[in-house]
Amino acid sequence: MRINGIFDKYDINYHALMMLSDERKISKSFMTTREAALLLGVSLQTVQNWTGAGLLDCWKTEGGHRRIPRESVERLLAKPESAKFARRTRTGSGNTARVTPLRIFVLDDDLALLRLYQLRVSDWSIAPEVTTVNNGIESLLQLGRALPDLLITDLNMPQTDGFQVLHAIRAMPEFDSLEIVVVTGIGQEEISARGGLPAGIQVLPKPIPFHQLEHIAEQLAVRLSAAPASRGRLA
Repeated sequence: MRINGIFDKYDINYHALMMLSDERKISKSFMTTREAALLLGVSLQTVQNWTGAGLLDCWKTEGGHRRIPRESVERLLAKPESAKFARRTRTGSGNTARVTPLRIFVLDDDLALLRLYQLRVSDWSIAPEVTTVNNGIESLLQLGRALPDLLITDLNMPQTDGFQVLHAIRAMPEFDSLEIVVVTGIGQEEISARGGLPAGIQVLPKPIPFHQLEHIAEQLAVRLSAAPASRGRLA
């Protein structure tokens, strides 16, 4: 009664106030791109790229402004950096099965794209291990430790670019069986003008075709699961 009396005394519409409160609760369930960027610790452009790639759910107001469900941001924050599921591989003898994740190595000088790769690729159904590197020299140093099954790389990078990295890798016998996919924004004509790529490397255009990459990874996982686990990284 006291509360109602205060509303009456100051001519406050109780029902309108409750409706305003409900509207505020609803608005809090959505975020602007700037709010999402602050919460995720990335740039505004990165959030816009992630909404375009489907990594974050998004809708637009009549004025064309993006609104992102808070639960979509929270789901992204909750994702592990790399999943620990596995594919099956056979030992050299008998039917005993070992379990080891498909190992994917991603090279790109764009840190925002690397984080996008990490989040999207780790969420694939085969749930591979993902290693990301942002420069060519570091990639050559880490490849020997990571021993990946699949390398995904850009070509245009400062200092040691993707062309140099790929020619160096193909000169190393230990990486003869490494599956390599190039994801780049440059066309085949420019690739040829810059000396071309080693044989057997598939080239896909940007923006990153995650569905095609996932299909390639799934096929590779099937082939490796049917092959004897003779390589040291499968032991």
